[in-house]
Amino acid sequence: LFTDKEVDLTDRGAVETFLAEHPVEVIINCAAYTDVERAEAEEAAAYAVNATAVGHLAEAAKRADALLIHISTDYVFMGGCCSLLDERAKPNPLNAYGRTKLAGEEKIQQSGCHYMIFRTAWLYSEWGKNFVKTILHRSAERAELQVVDDELGSPTYAGDLADALLEILAARRFVEGVYHYTNLGECSRWEFACEICRMAQRSVKVTPCTSDAYPSRVQRPKNVVLDKRKVQERLQITIPHWRDSLAKFIRDLQA
Repeated sequence: LFTDKEVDLTDRGAVETFLAEHPVEVIINCAAYTDVERAEAEEAAAYAVNATAVGHLAEAAKRADALLIHISTDYVFMGGCCSLLDERAKPNPLNAYGRTKLAGEEKIQQSGCHYMIFRTAWLYSEWGKNFVKTILHRSAERAELQVVDDELGSPTYAGDLADALLEILAARRFVEGVYHYTNLGECSRWEFACEICRMAQRSVKVTPCTSDAYPSRVQRPKNVVLDKRKVQERLQITIPHWRDSLAKFIRDLQA
């Protein structure tokens, strides 16, 4: 059962009514306010989607004795660490988006519902706005691109995350807790952009720069690489390397 515009998740009554009419065993919450820049000016709006709505879903899941699977983010961390961050690392978000996503996690954990939280990072797919599509678009129009090289993370193809969740559902590996899921490996934004252009066979010069070249009111975590061992070992999930997934994505996109 899929919903998009049918239910206003920020409306507790609407959530209760919908789930009363459509009993479910599992709720997967993919909804989020993800515009990091706008969230700084619209933190209340971001909180409504990323925290208040999540609280409504958690309450509904508890009443229905259902499992809530929630997608969270690496932005709950401040970054700057030189080691992998596992699920025990203390969150300390730097911006409004991270604060509201962390608040959503806390509402789930305080609700008493059955839950699995999956923190992910640098998501891209065929749909919506994302880094890969932006680089492909700009590299087709420009001779040179400048991309920051002081942000380190793990690119993640959304299809891989979706497949992992479906595998968990099919096998009914409902082991509650917080998990980290990104594609394997790590890189800077600049390295990621270079690989996108190379794989797409774009003859564009990709020049590294620091974040200072792009002034922003948003403070972003500089170095957040999530440790995936828990999801691999406890849930028996095989995770592709980011380069392999990116290559397949671009091949499929160009087919």
